[in-house]
Amino acid sequence: MSRKDTRTAANRRLFLKTALCGGAAATLTPLYPALGAAREIAPAVPVSGVRAFELEEATIADLQDGMKSGKFTARALVEQYSARIDEIDKHGHAINAIIERNPDALSIAEGLDQERKVKGPRGPMHGIPVLIKDNIDTADKMMTTAGSLALVGSKPMQDSYVAQKLRSAGAVILGKTNLSEWANIRSGHSTSGWSGRGGLTRNPYVLDRNPCGSSSGTGAGISANLCAVGIGTETDGSIVCPSSSNGLAGIKPTVGLVSRNGIIPISHTQDGAGPMCRTMRDAATLLGALTGVDPGDSATAASAGKSYTDYTQFCDPNGLKGARIGVARKYFGFSDAVDALMEQALDVMKRQGATVVDPAEIETLGKFDESELLIFMYELKADLNAYLARLGPNAPVRTLKDIIDFNEHNREKEMPYFGQDLFIKAEAKGPLTEKAYLDAIEKNHRLARTEGIDATMDKFHLDAIVAPTGGPAWITDLVNGDHFAGGSSNAAAVAGYPNINVTAGFISGLPVGISFFGRAWSEPTLIRLAFAFEQATKARQAPRFLSTIGAG
Repeated sequence: MSRKDTRTAANRRLFLKTALCGGAAATLTPLYPALGAAREIAPAVPVSGVRAFELEEATIADLQDGMKSGKFTARALVEQYSARIDEIDKHGHAINAIIERNPDALSIAEGLDQERKVKGPRGPMHGIPVLIKDNIDTADKMMTTAGSLALVGSKPMQDSYVAQKLRSAGAVILGKTNLSEWANIRSGHSTSGWSGRGGLTRNPYVLDRNPCGSSSGTGAGISANLCAVGIGTETDGSIVCPSSSNGLAGIKPTVGLVSRNGIIPISHTQDGAGPMCRTMRDAATLLGALTGVDPGDSATAASAGKSYTDYTQFCDPNGLKGARIGVARKYFGFSDAVDALMEQALDVMKRQGATVVDPAEIETLGKFDESELLIFMYELKADLNAYLARLGPNAPVRTLKDIIDFNEHNREKEMPYFGQDLFIKAEAKGPLTEKAYLDAIEKNHRLARTEGIDATMDKFHLDAIVAPTGGPAWITDLVNGDHFAGGSSNAAAVAGYPNINVTAGFISGLPVGISFFGRAWSEPTLIRLAFAFEQATKARQAPRFLSTIGAG
């Protein structure tokens, strides 16, 4: 998780602080063509080249058009992405984003091709390969381990609701992605992107940089064009941070919009799964495939009448016109370069017809960090023990205490770089009926929701709040752990409200994102705003797989 004191764990999983490439000029194009050359500002040493890839930067619409015309088949897409994984994920640049591939992907794709011929496509996800994070259950030949050796061999008895929805939509689950082990909740001193089972995932823009946790494999893999689209999970920052660090559009939904049923948990009050894609339209398409009321997750009952199966209807290139955007200035100031990039982003919004309210502060920021971590510790123990119990009698471990013991007995493989201090703190907590926990829940929901985001939006009559998602990716450091600088995920995370990252520009060749967040169930508004910003800037660039920055 994260910062040195109690704020440490709460914000790392997360991402929360990114060491910046000092002093580099921020760039945003095409609205700032004069700064275009700054994309090349830092001398860098490229590794060996990557062969041309037919599907590079291909969107869901591109792939559907290809399947409709006969240029592609679902089987061919699986074959091409699998070859790409072999070339640059397992060999070559060794991004190491994929922890396991689905051995049935080809046969599933062939079945979907035949169905398309006979019945036509089920919808926009028919035949589209998807990568999902290795904490999302699949009842197939793949394991679900959260990156931990303690769960090697664990094969859940049924699909998670997310996997069910993907299969129902006709998607092909190509494989599972590496992650920060246990979604970065094991230690307050961890290295994001590392797991005992999967090893270290690398950032495809600059390979010695961190992909950010905990959905690091999904972030790196989708950005590197190892698959069409992907799914990550977030408790605080774990979708938006790797989306920022890997140049993706990432949607962290309102808690309850997407079922958590069958996802290895940390906190039932903050956990959620969501899309991580190269474009906002793809993210909107994928989100629509995931929504629905799930009897296995009571939180989804609140989404009835508030969810959509097609979020692309909100992808309006003129969506910023007439919008009121608040600027959460308290999230700025950790980097001059990031601040400069954000100023350019705000100028884009003004040019597109938005009214920018600056500042529009969330007055309660900083008042719920300690209680957020306290809630994590209580809910981790209760929720993880409940998840393990559902795995049945053949589960390799059955309690958090079993996992702690396993790690101690396998220190060389599981704890070569950092320990399990947060697991030990969680194990010491009592039941969810304790007053300390109940008081913390009431406090956090009041401060983050009623007196936080809601109060700010009411006061300034806002459609959304914006802030830098984080800074450029830091150099991975297995000795000292993550090097954080700043970020803005915590208010939306603690509130359980939606948050969308979209690429704002680049600093020294590294992507930096901007976050749009707001009230519960405001995904349509946020998608409209983020999509319009994306279309106005077109800031994403495909990664170049540089070995480092500043050498040569």
